[in-house]
Amino acid sequence: MSLVGKQFPNIAINAITELGDTFKLNVLEEALKNKKKVLLFWYPKDFTFVCPTELHAFQAALKDFEKRNTLVIGASCDTAEVHFAWLNTPKNQGGIEGITYPLLADTHRLLADELDIIDTQFIEGETEDDDEMLGDNVTYRATYLIDETGKIFHESVNDMPLGRNVHEYIRLIDAYTHVQQHGEVCPANWEEGKQAMHADRKGVAEYLSNN
Repeated sequence: MSLVGKQFPNIAINAITELGDTFKLNVLEEALKNKKKVLLFWYPKDFTFVCPTELHAFQAALKDFEKRNTLVIGASCDTAEVHFAWLNTPKNQGGIEGITYPLLADTHRLLADELDIIDTQFIEGETEDDDEMLGDNVTYRATYLIDETGKIFHESVNDMPLGRNVHEYIRLIDAYTHVQQHGEVCPANWEEGKQAMHADRKGVAEYLSNN
């Protein structure tokens, strides 16, 4: 079930910084107390292949998110210690050295389970001992955009082999901010600086006639 339009779960999870400092991080509270948007992205595992390309891509765009009053937070079900080991592995060895945003370590899968993004299926056998678990018990590549009130305004989930387009999230943040500030809606393929429209028949007709 989609969580768009709903408040993000109020759950505190262990997290770690690039310096190795561990702390409890509540994504909802981060949005509310800082009056910022939050981009939370989940990836399957540390020390894998597509994952470091995504973490570095978000890092490369970090200033673009900061200019849009948006915090970036990464997350997986690895431990904080494994995160820290990966943070200390050079980029040319498949590591994420240089990442400066916090990483959630949802080892108990409290938040991932609440979001229903874990790659796990159970097949019931004739007895409890015959039950079979399928999947790797890690998360899909799920992404959440949360506004300053804690409301989720975008969610997407990719299968494991499919890396994300970081610039699409910047476009979505720009579009949502435009709606917040101007009360207009953003049509297909809208980008910052392009024409938006009023959500009525006249507005649609005017937009379509000009495009």
